[in-house]
Amino acid sequence: MTTESHTLSNGLRIVTENMPGLKSASVGIWINAGGRHERIEQNGIAHFLEHMAFKGTKRRNALQIAEAIEDVGGYINAYTSRETTAYYARVLENDVPLALDVISDIVLNSTFDPREMEVERGVILQEIGQVFDTPDDIVFDWLQEAAFPDQPVGRSILGSAERVGAFGRDDLATFVGERYGPGEMILSAAGAVDHDAIVRFAEKTFGHLPPRIGPVAQPARFVGGEWRETRALEQVHFTLGFEAPSYRDADFYTAQIHASALGGGMSSRLFQELRERRGLCYSIFAQSGAYDDTGLMTIYAGTSAEQIGSLAEVTMDEIVRAGRDLAPAEIARARAQMKAGLLMGLESPSARAERMARLVAIWGRVPDIDETIARIDNVTTGDVREFGARMGASGMAMALYGPADLAPDLDSLRGRLAA
Repeated sequence: MTTESHTLSNGLRIVTENMPGLKSASVGIWINAGGRHERIEQNGIAHFLEHMAFKGTKRRNALQIAEAIEDVGGYINAYTSRETTAYYARVLENDVPLALDVISDIVLNSTFDPREMEVERGVILQEIGQVFDTPDDIVFDWLQEAAFPDQPVGRSILGSAERVGAFGRDDLATFVGERYGPGEMILSAAGAVDHDAIVRFAEKTFGHLPPRIGPVAQPARFVGGEWRETRALEQVHFTLGFEAPSYRDADFYTAQIHASALGGGMSSRLFQELRERRGLCYSIFAQSGAYDDTGLMTIYAGTSAEQIGSLAEVTMDEIVRAGRDLAPAEIARARAQMKAGLLMGLESPSARAERMARLVAIWGRVPDIDETIARIDNVTTGDVREFGARMGASGMAMALYGPADLAPDLDSLRGRLAA
């Protein structure tokens, strides 16, 4: 299997991969239009726009959009992240042209009917309320804001209820005009697809659009700080954040392997020490997320009010210890987990389409899988220890939600890291 790519004269990029033997395909449009591309008065509008794309176009109403894909047994959805909005569908081989037509229709021709806006505004306000009632969701938004305060990359993707309540049709149209140019779009498809046919479709459907690239996102700056929200919940939801490498950073895979060894599974340091040996929590994990120009290493655990102090302190001690003595066997296990996750994911056309779009956005190309595996294999035990020893060098962020009165403050935890 090999990827093929093409760029239209107006800047829209196309990447495909035919997967022999498959009878289905995943197709979608990934747009560099996420939360970090919003001005403060626009916060939440990328997500609002994603919802409104399904509420009617010049050719289809909301029901017809859903029926067009579901009548052939397919699936259509979308998501908004801090850097991307994606619209995608999974269909059988013969229905790829239909899926492309529906997705391009909702991207190019949404009408933003004011009546539908009011309906969807209510849906999004319910979604915001639901997040506030889901502690292990909202605490990550607060951690992000503590790590990157007063910056687009630190704000909630959903936005505030006040801003969502005030958006009008012109606000949506303005954001589309700023961010939905062809130079910000990647059409990606994997599975039972024909590259040449998709290029012809893209040329016919998008080729008339004038070249347009959106404004550059505000550079991210990790600051760190503490967010503590005390409430009478059953558990304290505890998160830590450290600056991590961007997608393009030479240490990207080092950070991924470190996070896996530290808290990526049942055999990881944090799981074994805090759950298995000490019984301080039920759930604990570490992960390293990346953006275009920075990243965030995150640790999460949930525990009782009485045990939050011990959990926080032992977590810091384990971070310090991992920077000193992670063993080659632990690094080898983390490498194996990372490679297996990557290769298993590639068995899905949906995962392949998303991966190709992400890599084209980062590198302008799709590196061969052997190149990626080699970069993972080239990370040494020394690299991971050295990375772990530097954690916190640029600061720390912490967010807590629940009965957190007994939790140590950020300065005391930072002191344990420096000890």
